[in-house]
This record gives sequence, C-alpha cells and structure tokens, in this order.
Amino acid sequence: MAVTGNVPDGPGTPGGPGRPGGGPLAGVRVVELAGIGPGPFAAMLLADLGADVVRVDRPGGGALAIDPAYDVTNRGKRSVLVDLKSAEGPARVLDLVERADVLIEGFRPGVAERLGVGPAACHARNPKLVYGRMTGWGQDGPLAHTAGHDIAYIAVTGALGMIGNPGEPPAVPANLVGDYAGGSLYLVIGVLAALQHARTPGGAGQVVDAAIVDGTAHLTAMIHGMMAAGGWQDRRGANLLDGGCPFYGTYETSDGGYMAVGALEQQFYDTFTELLGIKEQAPARKDLARWGELREAVAARFKSRTRQEWTEVFEGSDACVAPVLSLGEAPLHPHLAARATFTDLGGITQPAPAPRFSATPAAVTSGPALPGAHTASVARDWDVPALLPKEV
Repeated sequence: MAVTGNVPDGPGTPGGPGRPGGGPLAGVRVVELAGIGPGPFAAMLLADLGADVVRVDRPGGGALAIDPAYDVTNRGKRSVLVDLKSAEGPARVLDLVERADVLIEGFRPGVAERLGVGPAACHARNPKLVYGRMTGWGQDGPLAHTAGHDIAYIAVTGALGMIGNPGEPPAVPANLVGDYAGGSLYLVIGVLAALQHARTPGGAGQVVDAAIVDGTAHLTAMIHGMMAAGGWQDRRGANLLDGGCPFYGTYETSDGGYMAVGALEQQFYDTFTELLGIKEQAPARKDLARWGELREAVAARFKSRTRQEWTEVFEGSDACVAPVLSLGEAPLHPHLAARATFTDLGGITQPAPAPRFSATPAAVTSGPALPGAHTASVARDWDVPALLPKEV
C-alpha cells in the first residue's frame, strides 16, 4: 500500500498557490503548536474546511508513536520546525502569529506563557488573534495542572458512568466522547465563534478555554433534564437510551455478529417486531414489567440467523435496525459508499470531511504533514523569511 505524506513545498501544498477547492474557511490562517489528541484533531477539522493550518513541530518529534505519514489528524496542513526552547524559537512563532487569525495549543496551563508564546505575548503582536487552548481540566480549578487522559475527564463528568451494562464496569468508548466530542468539537465551535466576534466592527481577539470536562459535561445536558423530570435513573442500563430498553440496544447473531436496534417510536417498533417475526407474541412496548421477557424473545430470534441475513431482512425498512460493523467494514457499507463518507488518499482509507457544504465544498487536499516539510512555502506565503535556515 502506497502511503505519501504531505508533499514538501510545491504549488499544490495546502494554503499555497494552486490548492484545489477552497472550503468555507478558505483564507483563514491557523497556527497549531504541535501536540497530540484533541488539539491536532481540532486543527484537522479547520484544515478540512479550507483553513491554511501551519503546524509548528518540535525538532525530534513528540507526536503519536506512529509513522507521521499515517497520522491522518495532520492531513491538509503544512509543517515547520521550530524549537520553542531555543533563543529564536518564540520569535519565529510570534512572527507567524502576527499574520494568523487563530492559534491552537494544548500545553498544560502556564507552559505557553513560560515559552514566551502565551496569550499576552501573542495579543501584543496581534490583538485580533483567537487564542484557542485545549486541555482536559481547563485553565483553572484544583486539577488544572494535573496530568490526565480522556478516560479520567469523562469519568468525573458522569458520562463514563452512564455507559455499559448494569452490574458490570463502565464500558470504555475509546477516546471519542472526551478527546474529540467534548474536546475538539467544542474548541472548534469556540474558535469559530470568537473569530466571528473578532471580525465584527469593534471586535477583538480573545482566549478560548476549551476543557474536555466542560465539553463532556455539556454533552449530558439532555440527560440532566430528563433526570430532573424523573425520566432518567442515575444508574447504568436502566433507561431508554442506555441499553436498559429491549428495543434500543445490540443483539448477537448466529455467526457472532451484532445488530443494533433503535425502534423507539410505536410505528418503528411495530415494523421491527413484524420483520423480526415476533409480532404476535411480543408484549406491549410500554409494558415495562415484561421488558425482560421481550429482551429474551428478541435475543433468541436474532440468534437464529447470521448478521448478513438479518441485514437483508431489515434493509430499507423503517424498523431502525442496522448491522454493527467494524472500522474496516464501515467504508464498504452501501449507503456510506454512495455518500463517499470515506475517502482514500495516498493509500490511506479515512473519513471524508464533514459536514457537507452546498456552495463551498470541503475536500482532503493532501496527506499528513511531515514535520518540517513546508518551511520554504510557509516562509514565502506568510512572508516570514526568518523561518528559513540561516545561510552559512
């Protein structure tokens, strides 16, 4: 399988002359101070939407422990190498900041300030700059300076405790809920809102403090409302949307696969039970006392056929049933294939940019930015000649 990184310095490099397409953020300049996890993903979202993202990488790495050519979160970006701990390093970043609209960093609170590229130093050079800060605990609070990862952040918000079966440990949802949903997406929302403010008459730049604990807690807003109204029990596997309901969950098939069922409304439930073949013996949907009986009937029926057979039974119906696919299988699903939900670039199958735009479509324009591969083009396009190596 051929894998290519972001093409070093050429007319088709992201943000440079000849870049195909545009996207709704075309013309927006972003400086990303290299990190891991939610910060790079947020910057990838901005690049996907057309922003010119320059990633400031550290000499010697410090990113994910994989070949940089496979780090999809760095697609569509350009990279320069700057040692922020050197005497000239902070000045080079501030040169970029002076010409940027947005900066994203994911250091622990106070680190950017000690390196000389904190909000005060950046706003002194560019008062309109949106300074995005991505952390787990936030910029203040008793745990602000404490190390952590996604699982700890979602644990204290109550989100992790909601997921899984009763009587079993909480299920770990990879790092999707905290890092990316509660972190990256909220940082991007905050950055775009702050950018809109900065561009209004009389507007100014500001700091966006995006904490994974805040964003993840915010994701549970509807559940808190349901709990206050008495419609949600504060325990796992006892509610309508957490697997406690027999017609909202997953069931094993005869070949060890799984089907996902979400037949919540009456009309969908009726179609579901009919196609499943238990309509006559299934208890009433709202008869909570017989939910255990219903779950057993549904489970037994699903075990009678393979995942593919059940997929064919429910395909195109309003039963709200779908096969549970693996990451490798997902791009081959007919609906996702028809919508081009996944794309292939440089031999890497990956999700295409989302959402879709009718007037300013977004596209993946280049592969992962290799560290330092675009120093010359960034120096030229951003007019920062000091990025170039000194002539001997």
